[in-house]
Amino acid sequence: MKGKRIALTCAIAALTVSMGAMANEIYKWTDTEGNVYYEDRPNGAATEERLDITYRRTNSGVVQKRVQSRVDAQTAHKEAQSVAAAAEKEAADNAAAEAERNKRCESSRARLESYLQSRRLYRTDENGERVYLDEVQRQEARQKAEEQIAEFCS
Repeated sequence: MKGKRIALTCAIAALTVSMGAMANEIYKWTDTEGNVYYEDRPNGAATEERLDITYRRTNSGVVQKRVQSRVDAQTAHKEAQSVAAAAEKEAADNAAAEAERNKRCESSRARLESYLQSRRLYRTDENGERVYLDEVQRQEARQKAEEQIAEFCS
């Protein structure tokens, strides 16, 4: 009785261990054009040879986790690229805005310097003729230039 129990236990253990690895018959053969084929049944070709292949069943849970981790990594990579592109665009926009402010600042300073140095100021009318400014208009032009300097140069 004890011998049967040991034999049965050994048989169950052997079956349990062998369930992970299964052997199937795979046949490899080559046709006259040199193409190689793999099949699960013999076909009687002269170049046919039997391959002993062992395999373990794929754990679908592990595969699903691996696929999900790759998808998560790709998503994270795309998000990082998107954030980097947005930051790059914002930095470029800020640099362009700063360059425009500097350009306007220099232009306003040059205009004010011109207004302060000139004895007579003029503007061009719609006919292309010069119209000279009186003292009040000159003060207003200087005031406007100073306001633009305060706006763009601060």
